[in-house]
Amino acid sequence: MKLLITGGAGFIGSHVVRRFVNAYPNELVVNLDALTYAGNLSNLSDIEQAPNYSFIKGDITQKEFIANLFRAEQFDAVIHLAAESHVDRSITGPDAFIQTNVMGTANLLNAAVESWRTHMEGKRFYHVSTDEVFGSLGAEGKFNEATAYDPRSPYSASKASSDHLVRAYHHTYGLPIVISNCSNNYGSHHFPEKLIPLIINNIKNKRPLPVYGKGENVRDWLWVEDHARAIDVIFHKGRNGETYCIGGNNEWKNIDVVRLLCRLMDTKLGRAEGESAQLITYVTDRPGHDARYAIDATKLKNELGWEPTQPFEELLSKTVDWYLSNEPWLENVTSGGYRSYYEMQYSR
Repeated sequence: MKLLITGGAGFIGSHVVRRFVNAYPNELVVNLDALTYAGNLSNLSDIEQAPNYSFIKGDITQKEFIANLFRAEQFDAVIHLAAESHVDRSITGPDAFIQTNVMGTANLLNAAVESWRTHMEGKRFYHVSTDEVFGSLGAEGKFNEATAYDPRSPYSASKASSDHLVRAYHHTYGLPIVISNCSNNYGSHHFPEKLIPLIINNIKNKRPLPVYGKGENVRDWLWVEDHARAIDVIFHKGRNGETYCIGGNNEWKNIDVVRLLCRLMDTKLGRAEGESAQLITYVTDRPGHDARYAIDATKLKNELGWEPTQPFEELLSKTVDWYLSNEPWLENVTSGGYRSYYEMQYSR
């Protein structure tokens, strides 16, 4: 099998690429990534020489490039993770989200249909999405595969659009697809604009810890390696045309996550108890900030046997240890120095 993984140099994508390269040595894994600010090949330095792995720099928004790539490479399957994913960036600049998440997905779908038109059997287009397409929950209930879509930001609206496109191509063209919608991920190699790596980096450098509103927003935290494991099982065993929700069964208020990180970091850095918590700074809430997300992953458990790893505090401590042990990586991504290298390397 020749498998295309889009966005494989990013946070979640790099964990998925690593899992497939290591677990399936007889499958050829091709990583396609545009290497924008969140794409970093150092995330995959441990497997970059693997005989069943290759990297292609490219942008899914380039229609002809994607069409030619599919003709040349003759992929058997796609796991599509490439996306603009930061909600705040979508509020200040929504166009990039529409181009990448909607038009980019359409380009991949068109290329797959054209490439597989006469032989759909054994092919698979796996679209990785988010729970944010479902909108916001109240104090009770959880999202599941039957939840109506109600996106509240340009980011979630663009992902909802791409989900609908994938399903439409399944019904219209017979494209063999699966979709998954996941909750918030945490773990190593996460670009430090998202909550957990941002707070870790700011605590380390004794900078203010920005918390939206009162920090009462609730998220269901999913360890990224659990997510990669779920993608693996859905890719290989999921039913054609189906959607699977992936959650950590692990709801936390944002402020409680920040306080836990403060306690963990104080201990690990040898600081006085409560020192880092003094850095917490409440800032104006962002527009359309969803109150609560939670995933009911019963379908995934009952059909495919997947369950998340617990407990959160232990895995969060492990995550903190990774960032503290990989300061050069953190300094490189926060400075943007790695992007200068890519511009030089890939401008030839």
